[in-house]
Amino acid sequence: MEISDNYFQSVICNLQSIVMNEERVVDQLREDEDEKIINLSLRPQNLREFIGQKSIVSSLDIAIEASKRRDEPLEHLLLSGPPGLGKTSLAYCIAKERIAKVTATSGPAIERAGDLVGILTNLEKGDVLFIDEIHRLSKVVEEFLYPAMENFQIDFVIDKGPYAKSVKFNLKPFTLIGATTRKGLLSAPLRGRFGLFFDFDFYDSQSLSLIIKRNAQLLNVEIDNQSCLEIASRSRGTPRLCNRLLKRVRDYAQVVGEGIINLEVTKTSLAQIGVDAQGLDDLDRKYLKSIIELHRGGPAGIEAIAASLGEDKGTLEDVVEPFLLKKGFILRSPRGRIAAQKSYLHLNIPYKDAVVQ
Repeated sequence: MEISDNYFQSVICNLQSIVMNEERVVDQLREDEDEKIINLSLRPQNLREFIGQKSIVSSLDIAIEASKRRDEPLEHLLLSGPPGLGKTSLAYCIAKERIAKVTATSGPAIERAGDLVGILTNLEKGDVLFIDEIHRLSKVVEEFLYPAMENFQIDFVIDKGPYAKSVKFNLKPFTLIGATTRKGLLSAPLRGRFGLFFDFDFYDSQSLSLIIKRNAQLLNVEIDNQSCLEIASRSRGTPRLCNRLLKRVRDYAQVVGEGIINLEVTKTSLAQIGVDAQGLDDLDRKYLKSIIELHRGGPAGIEAIAASLGEDKGTLEDVVEPFLLKKGFILRSPRGRIAAQKSYLHLNIPYKDAVVQ
């Protein structure tokens, strides 16, 4: 199929606009509606299809089988870790293994205790209640949840003033699965009511490569093993990002590569959207350059770095820094952030220019 130069240029412009005008491609927190729909179709259906996090899956497999043999609901679970690692997907896999209905909500969506009453009273025995971002529950809602988790009861307060009285309502035994990206923000009483705790870690390239291979088949895209590893190495250890990059590469391949993803197509398309071989994008590189060039390699306070970049402090702490810390590009000290030697090498800046702190 012949492709005109104008059409080719339009594809390049569209890819570049992702970097210039839209949200970051490597932003783990972002997931628009179109992406949610596609990710839903790629979601694993059971624990056997869930790739990675082997120790978590193994422990869950035993816990689920034990609860089945006792004919009891699974203990309440708390899943914690950075965004995009599959906490929601695992919650749905658990429900599928238990052959249970899932009711999903999020902490910010439950504004009052009354919002939770309807959800809890509609749960059947063994059903799963999944609360994403559970650390963002209000204090009132959180305290209302305590007896529901512990004794499968909720307390209604009828009337007001001297006529007020509390009425207990029995619930059917259910399993609460909470997901959080900030486990440290959970209160001790809420954390203590969970029976199982699982911390997600970033994925290795081999696991991500298997995820990409599987999802490419579901998307009816032909891809070779080298391309899978290349996309995996730039996905920041996060399945959500590897799916996003796979879709970007697929779009490019369908226009300029006859629909087949090979290593050349992969490298070219990822270069167009600004994701380098280490998985860093423009904001990551600007962050590192800010420390090296404006703050002489550090230590630099997060407020100073945010001001120099014109970015929100929370964005840098929640989205940019976790991966850079994990990969050793920066170091944290009581005095601030320090650029590691790896940052100088990656940006082709002589390390001898660094100021020894």
